[in-house]
Amino acid sequence: MGISLLILAVPSAATVAGEGGLTVHIDNLRNAKGVVHLCLTRDPARFPDCKGDPQALTTSFAAGPNKVAHFDRLAPGTYAIAAIHDENGNGKLDTLALVPREGFGFSKNPAIRFGPPKFREAQFVIGAGTQEQRIKIRYLL
Repeated sequence: MGISLLILAVPSAATVAGEGGLTVHIDNLRNAKGVVHLCLTRDPARFPDCKGDPQALTTSFAAGPNKVAHFDRLAPGTYAIAAIHDENGNGKLDTLALVPREGFGFSKNPAIRFGPPKFREAQFVIGAGTQEQRIKIRYLL
């Protein structure tokens, strides 16, 4: 799956008219170890790792119950989110024989088959106002 994330600051100013906001709820963390990394992108070619996407927004926070992240001042458009529960805090999704050893999730909680979902399976639209996404973290090992 190979998700690795840059850590960038998320804008926190109030939403301007025409811009949208996003609240992301993280559910199903199996423990409070490590860090949760989120990557928000509009670029289907850069999903799910946001690698090389200068417009991607990423954030990280300590793992634990009832975690919520906020993204403000988002331009209207189509987005997708990837999340990882980096239990050992090494900044990447660890795998064993290409199977994720740590938790992962995506906006809209699409079915997981062989590899990560396509952008279109996780996409959602941001308009004016605040949207919500609830991501269920999944573990395969």
